[in-house]
Amino acid sequence: MAKIDVNGLTLDYEFVGDEGAAPLVLTPGGRYPRDTAGAPDLAEKLAEEGFRVLLWDRPGCGASDIAFTAPSESVMNAEALTGLVRALDLRDVTLAGGSAGSRISLMAAARMPENIRKMAIWWISGGPVGLAGLAWFYCGDQIAAASKGGMEAVAQLPSWADQISRNPKIRDILLAQDADEYIATMQKWGKAFAYSDDSPVPGMTEADFAKLTMPVMTFRSGKSDMAHTRETSEWVHRLLPNSTMVEPPWGDQEWNYVSTFPIDIEKRRGRFERWPLLAPMLLDFLKD
Repeated sequence: MAKIDVNGLTLDYEFVGDEGAAPLVLTPGGRYPRDTAGAPDLAEKLAEEGFRVLLWDRPGCGASDIAFTAPSESVMNAEALTGLVRALDLRDVTLAGGSAGSRISLMAAARMPENIRKMAIWWISGGPVGLAGLAWFYCGDQIAAASKGGMEAVAQLPSWADQISRNPKIRDILLAQDADEYIATMQKWGKAFAYSDDSPVPGMTEADFAKLTMPVMTFRSGKSDMAHTRETSEWVHRLLPNSTMVEPPWGDQEWNYVSTFPIDIEKRRGRFERWPLLAPMLLDFLKD
């Protein structure tokens, strides 16, 4: 585990694998930290086969800092990933991520396409209802709390409890915000998730997708997955110049199934605990 300053934010990260091995950044989804069950386990499998995997806490996740000056939370995270790769002097990088991690990987790759070797993405959030759900998940409870009880109520939200326990500085950052300005920022960040017929992924344009000429493995979402719709994954695949679409190593109801799992890091339970099942397919694709 280590910390580094990137764009004025302290980011928490760790490497899994041998120094000098090919770098691969694995980004989880939600506001879950890098040690959420499944992510380190997948990292270990990839490291065993010759990758040096970078696991990191995005701003607003785990032990990393947070700020509220970016146009959206996704932009903040994508720029943090770009800055982290540069600060660590990583070259010819592979990106892999699921759910929010797929969106951040795409957005970061569009900011440094010349440095991305390959990419693998799954559970790509999308669709009118799915994106509306993200607006509430990331911003709605924040607005409700701030409007009722100011920033003290925001700092007491369960959605911040884990991060504050890992990084007590987060509570101070939250309490330093003006409640009205915070609500305005959350409204802006929520708007950034709005569905559009112009692009399947908020924060990505067709021109951004066109920059991503590196090989990409795109996992098709389940037909039953309303958070990461099948149409979204197929639309992303069509926009990427060099995408290979594959079926995931689980059934159609996977997201509905894992959404019932408890979040318990100590007992190795969580939304991503079955991600290690991806390892064989990822390794076949990512290895030269």
